[in-house]
Amino acid sequence: MPDESSEFRFQPRRELGKTGFNATQLGIGDLADRKIPVETCAATIRRALEAGLNIIDTAPSYEDGYSEQVVGKAIKGFRDKIFVIDKVDNHNDPIRPQIESSLSKLEIEMVDLFVFHALDTIDGWQKAIEPNGAFDQLELCRNSGMLRFKGISSHNPDVLTAAIKSGLCDVVLFPIGPYCDSRFIEVVLPLAKKQNVGTVCFKTFGAGKLLGDTPGYNQPLQQRPRGKFSSGGTEQNSAPILPRLSVAGCLNYTLTIDPDVALLGLCFANEQDAAFEVAQNFTPLDSQQMSIIKELAAEAVKEKGNCWWNLPQ
Repeated sequence: MPDESSEFRFQPRRELGKTGFNATQLGIGDLADRKIPVETCAATIRRALEAGLNIIDTAPSYEDGYSEQVVGKAIKGFRDKIFVIDKVDNHNDPIRPQIESSLSKLEIEMVDLFVFHALDTIDGWQKAIEPNGAFDQLELCRNSGMLRFKGISSHNPDVLTAAIKSGLCDVVLFPIGPYCDSRFIEVVLPLAKKQNVGTVCFKTFGAGKLLGDTPGYNQPLQQRPRGKFSSGGTEQNSAPILPRLSVAGCLNYTLTIDPDVALLGLCFANEQDAAFEVAQNFTPLDSQQMSIIKELAAEAVKEKGNCWWNLPQ
């Protein structure tokens, strides 16, 4: 648990777009793992909430509903202080039953923001905004008091641009980090700020690829490159540690880009403390420092599989 006597507390930094909510610069991403008891996962979230973070994200597809159950347990006693984001996974199915299922798992009556999860194609976007389509159904749920705000999560800069211009989204979720499509930073983020649409960003650590030897989310690499090293004068085959960045390098990069909120999956106390220290001591990086981190990130993702959040241009 963070020391209650500590002078450092996350304080609300700015309004999250047109929502009027004063969000902290760091948000709590998915921490659920079915191999870990629900109370243990919930305690990890509460540790971040007690440090002052006030925005949390979940989805039905995260661990097949387990994430929503964990979040529901974790936010008891904090609900009036935090902004809860949940997602609609199946855009083409009736929306209300999906909302009702999520609220049941969360054990709350209203979510602050529901977004359409991974809405990544223009065709999908166009279908979602058709009369009586997904957005109209979501609006009916909002009128019923099941949510306050709506938006999308997307890995496609073109979809995000259309969504922001449409006026239908209060908040958009998209990747920002040392290894992501430059259009998220150069086009999407400035447009969202101009339109007063909130920005909640993910992939600061590249799904873990930038911090460790993984194809994503702590999964083991199926094939590791072989190398040789010398030990005691004897040359041996080994599985070398691949290039990686630090938490500080990745997070300082994202905070310099300056989205409203950077969502981080901080599953352990030491990971949380490392991120909290970076945020506490943050000063924007200069262009040379940003370029160096970007170059290192490009090396760090090699041989670690597909970076699915960057669609082909």
